[in-house]
Amino acid sequence: MNSSFFLGITTIAYLLAMALSFYYLFFRNKKLGFILQFVVIAGLVAHTAGLGLRWYESYELGFGHIPLSNMYETLMSMSWCTVLVYFIMEKKYKTDILGVFIFPLVSLAMAFASLSPNIQDEIEPLIPALQSNWLTYHVLTCFIAYAAFAISFGSSIAFLMKNKKSKQASQDSGGVLPSTDVLDEVIYKANAVGFLLLGVGIITGAVWANYAWGSYWSWDPKETWSLITWLIYAVFLHARITRGWRGTKTAVLSIIGFCGVLFTFLGVNYLLSGLHSYA
Repeated sequence: MNSSFFLGITTIAYLLAMALSFYYLFFRNKKLGFILQFVVIAGLVAHTAGLGLRWYESYELGFGHIPLSNMYETLMSMSWCTVLVYFIMEKKYKTDILGVFIFPLVSLAMAFASLSPNIQDEIEPLIPALQSNWLTYHVLTCFIAYAAFAISFGSSIAFLMKNKKSKQASQDSGGVLPSTDVLDEVIYKANAVGFLLLGVGIITGAVWANYAWGSYWSWDPKETWSLITWLIYAVFLHARITRGWRGTKTAVLSIIGFCGVLFTFLGVNYLLSGLHSYA
C-alpha cells in the first residue's frame, strides 16, 4: 500500500461523510451521528497516513520534502488542515452538523486534485526557491489559517440559514443547527485564530522571500492578495470589537473574507502570474 491508496480511501471517506452529514441534518439519528464521527475519524487517520507515506516516499526518491511541492500536494495538505480544525471545533462546540458545509469543500478539493487532468500527482523535487525549512513554517501556518477561515465560512452560512428560519418563525427555533449565539461565537473565534496565523504566515513568507529572492516584499499577486485577505479579516475584528458588530453583518463579512481566501489560494495561481506561479 502506498500514499495514493490511503489518499484515495480518504477521498471516499470524506464523500461519505458529506452524504452522512446531509442525512444527519434532516434525521438527527444518534446512531447516524456515531457512524458519521467514525467515518470522519477514519478519514482523518487515512489522510494522515497518506500524507505521512508521501513524505516518506519523497525521501526514498531522494527528494526528501514535506508534501507541498505542487498543486496536488497542497490541495491534499490543505484539506487535511481543514478537517483537523473542523474536528477540533466540533469537539469544543458540539457543532458536528457544520460538516454539511465543510465536507463539500474538502471533497471537492480532493476530487479535483485526484481527477483533474491539469494536476500532476507525481512526487516532484522542490525548485530551488522552495528548498528551505521556511516552506514548512510559512505554508502550514497559512494553511491552518485558511482552515480556520473555512470553519468560519461554514458557520456563517449556517448562521444566515438559522437567522432566516428564526425570523420566519418569529422566534429562535431549536432546529438542527446550533443556536445563533453559538454560531456567532464560532465565527468570531475561528476568524480571530485565522487572522493571527495568517499574519504570522505573511511575516514568515516575507522572511523567506528575502532569503530566496533578496527582498522582503515584491507586491507579487499572491503576496498582495494575502495582504488584502488579512485586511478584510482585520476589518471584521475591528467591526466586532470596537463597533459591536454581530450576527448578520459579521457573517456576511466573514463570507467575503473567505472569497478572498479562495482567490488567494487558487485564483491567483490560475489567473495571475508571479513569483508563486509554481504553487
